[in-house]
Order: sequence, then C-alpha cells, then structure tokens
Amino acid sequence: MKILLSGNEAIAQGAIQAGCSFYAGYPITPQNEIIAYMAKHMPSSRTGVCRTGKGQSQGVFIQAESELAAINMVYGASAAGARAMTSSSSPGISLMQEGISYIAGSQLPAVIVNIMRGGPGLGNIAPAQSDYFQATRSGGHGDYHLIVLAPACVQEAYDLTQTGFDLADRYRVPVMILGDGILGQMMEPVQLSTKKIKVSLAKSWALDGCQGRKPNIIKSFFLREGALEDANLKLQKNYAIIQQKETRYEGLFLSDAKVILVAYGTMARIAKSAISQLRSAGKKIGLIRPISLWPFPQQPFSIKNSRVKYLVLEMSYGQMLEDVRLAVGGRREVEFLGRSGGGVPSEEQIINKVKKIL
Repeated sequence: MKILLSGNEAIAQGAIQAGCSFYAGYPITPQNEIIAYMAKHMPSSRTGVCRTGKGQSQGVFIQAESELAAINMVYGASAAGARAMTSSSSPGISLMQEGISYIAGSQLPAVIVNIMRGGPGLGNIAPAQSDYFQATRSGGHGDYHLIVLAPACVQEAYDLTQTGFDLADRYRVPVMILGDGILGQMMEPVQLSTKKIKVSLAKSWALDGCQGRKPNIIKSFFLREGALEDANLKLQKNYAIIQQKETRYEGLFLSDAKVILVAYGTMARIAKSAISQLRSAGKKIGLIRPISLWPFPQQPFSIKNSRVKYLVLEMSYGQMLEDVRLAVGGRREVEFLGRSGGGVPSEEQIINKVKKIL
C-alpha cells in the first residue's frame, strides 16, 4: 500500500513499524511533524492509553521539557530494553551531545533523528547539511561513533529508519538518521511494508529485573585503572566490524565518467537532475551517493581511471569534502561546490561548474 507522507512523517511511521516503543522529544522546526506524528500514534505517558483508535503503537510518547531531558529519557528506556528514539534539529542535537556520548559509552542502542537547519547558532529554519562533522566525528566527548544514515527521498526516510533500529540493536550503538529541512517537509508516495516486524526481546544485557540471575550493570563510568581503556578497545573492535559490513552507497554511470559528482541526501537529488541534463548533452558524468556517512564508503572511490575528477556538492562549505579527499588519497583531483545558511546549489550552478572542470 502506498500513502502520501512528508519525510518527517515517513520517519515516524518507519519507527512505529520498526517496533519503537519509546519516544521522547522536544519541538523544534523543521522536524516538528515527527513529534506530532508520534504524539498522535503513540499513547501518552500520563494515561498510557492510545487516543486515536485502532492500529496505533503500543509504545509511550513523552514531550520532554528539553532536548537534554529527551536524550536522557531515551538512555533510560534503552537500558530497560525498549526500542527508543528521539528527534530534533541542529541546535537541539547539539544540546543532546553529552547524552549521546553516554549512550555510546554504555553500549546502548538508540535512534536519533536530525533534520538539519541553517547554522551556526540559532541560524534559520532553511535546509542545510552543515551538521556532517557533528554527526560523523562524534559531536560529544570521547572515542565513539554513531552509524549515520542519510536518506535522499521520503521512501528512504521510511526504510532507513527501520534499518536504523535493526542496526542499533545488532551492534548496540546509537544510529543517527541525518536529513535536512527539504527532505523533512517534502511529500512523496511511500510504499509501506506489509510484513510484520519481529522485534527480538532477547536483550540479555537489559535492566529488566534480575530475579534468578546476576544483576546487569549498564554504565559509562570506569574508575578502576585500565577499565576505561578496556571498554574503549571493545568499542573500537565493534566499530571495525561495522566499517567492514555496513557501508552503503549508490553509484551511477561510474564506468565511463570523466567527472563524478559526490553528494548525499537532498543534494544528490539535485545532482541527479544535473547529470541527466549533462549526459543528454553528451557529457560523461557520474554520481557517488554515500548513504552511510559513517562508516563512509571507500570502495567506490577506487576507480582505476586515472583521468577521472571528483566534484563534491554540499549544503555546507566543505565537510563531507574531507572524507572524499581521504577516500581519494590524493590520487585524483577533487573540486568543491557548496552553499550554506539556507543556500542550496542549483542545477545551473552544478552544470556550469562541471563544464569548467571539463
């Protein structure tokens, strides 16, 4: 069955169908449709009763008093074994960084949604991609990573949210769904999954009572000499497995491309439109669209063509650019086109830049 949803609504619906049983959030534009959808389709924390009739989630919705409260409620719910989620936009995600670090350090699964807006500071409510560093470089303190997934359409927003819950549980890490204001607000048909999601309740580490077994302890505080380093090494081993198994990307026209555009999320949609026009004019242009921003996909950059050049496109002033340069390793030219603060590179700007490179 297909229904018309905004990107924000698709994320919320994907979470519910993935078995999300706890949501805590605080309103901020341009992600408010997520919190509104969860409020409508999950019971309130006060009554514990669904207010909207049949087909609703059996979980708990809380509008927290702040982003700090929301992320720590997610911490507690996850520790108890729930599939837990929060969502916000750029300034709110900044406020959550300490709690995200605690969740990562405690090896807990959680899904965190960031629908990016313009910055720095309070900025504006226009779309941007300037939170890339924060998401992929672990915006909080300590040596940790989030799995970061970047949908480029409303269908992917729905699908990748469900994938995010599965990955969070599989690796016991926080997963971030990273979108922007355009993706959050645009509406497209979404094919809803008809299969019933089976959420494993077998979380032997969860704080669900200890009758008949030794008590579980979940913490990120290690004072005994060497204990914190041991915990960090365990995290790094897990991250190495994730890097090996969980990279995701889309590649188009890579075999004959002379210039390869690199873009994610909304920028990849604009890039595809520019590529269509350029190839119609006989220009051999390709696309690499990273879907997992961490782990960043290295493989598609190992193209043997020594004459290929890369053009990185972002709604920022060059953040993913650094990962592309690392992946290319100085073997190819890497050009950049970016705008920020609500500015979005246009098809015309992309086409003109490609023509200059050619």
